[in-house]
Amino acid sequence: MNMQQIRAIAAEKGVTGSHRSKRELVRAIQRQEGSFDCFATDPAGLCDRTDCLWREDCPPTARRDAGGKQQ
Repeated sequence: MNMQQIRAIAAEKGVTGSHRSKRELVRAIQRQEGSFDCFATDPAGLCDRTDCLWREDCPPTARRDAGGKQQ
């Protein structure tokens, strides 16, 4: 999911802060929804939450961040 799509979801949910990184913005959305804010927290990129909207982007982002690159 690209940042424009994530920002649109954030706006729908009342989450502000378009200056945030992808990781920070997704976690803010997760908190707003009452979910665990776990996006890209496992450096191995493992996730067992198959019902998560962020599932496709989460493991690659976590692995990339663990490799020293910031999103």
